[in-house]
Amino acid sequence: MKQRKKLISILLVVLFTLLAMVVLLPLFAIFLASFRPSTEIFRKGLNLDVDLSIMSLDNYQYLFTGNEGYFQWFGNSLLLTVVQVTLTLVASAFVGYGFAMYQFKGKNLFFGCVLLVMMVPLEIIILPLFQLLMGIKATFGITLIDTYAGIILPFIAQAMPIFFFRQYMSGLPHDFVDAGRVDGCSEYGIFFRIMMPLAIPSFAAMGILVGMNSWNGFLWPLIVIRSQSKLTLPLGLASLLSPYGNNYSVLIAGSVMAIVPILVLFISFQRYFIEGMTAGGVKG
Repeated sequence: MKQRKKLISILLVVLFTLLAMVVLLPLFAIFLASFRPSTEIFRKGLNLDVDLSIMSLDNYQYLFTGNEGYFQWFGNSLLLTVVQVTLTLVASAFVGYGFAMYQFKGKNLFFGCVLLVMMVPLEIIILPLFQLLMGIKATFGITLIDTYAGIILPFIAQAMPIFFFRQYMSGLPHDFVDAGRVDGCSEYGIFFRIMMPLAIPSFAAMGILVGMNSWNGFLWPLIVIRSQSKLTLPLGLASLLSPYGNNYSVLIAGSVMAIVPILVLFISFQRYFIEGMTAGGVKG
């Protein structure tokens, strides 16, 4: 039995090592390409060759010191991501908490609607969302096109975080809620002072996922944003490719730098992320 468990452990290590190589080798190839000129990329494509004679920091130097506005794109994406993550986590946690801790008429029907929304791709609702923003402008005179509010507001309460928070909080003891009420704590106080500290792993897990989606968001910001000064990082990098010239080497260098914030975020909160995803997947 011990030999069998040892063999299974070795096989799992080999399997996950191979999977890690499959994932990391393309990233390593992109990292190497960020130090090469565009002509070399066009000639050989992405590869793992390390030729120090053609590799340099010119792409990064041009990216950081040129007129492309990389730091402005980076700052815009950072601001947008922080606001999006904060509002989405608070709103989705409220809704998930309500589904988990309260009994009300039509609860199962509303939760079923949340599950249905999870199955709808973003591309299907892009046109109705855009028409909604235009209708708000025509009816109320509120302009959401070419604003960050137009990007954030339609996705404050998202189906996936609502489902996840509901599953996670369903596994928390209801006695905490009853004890808070007995002690005279308000419903908001119970949520912020009792339930939220218990749900920190779920907030970390959803914060990483929502942050990745917001940081990498392209299609919806592309439709909403019109001003050059408001471009996010994905839109700004995409603007490097045009009919008048394709600067692939700088694009790849910018893409490499765009990975860094998400990588740092995941490494910093990986313990909470794993704990939250594990608990949220089995509770409730």
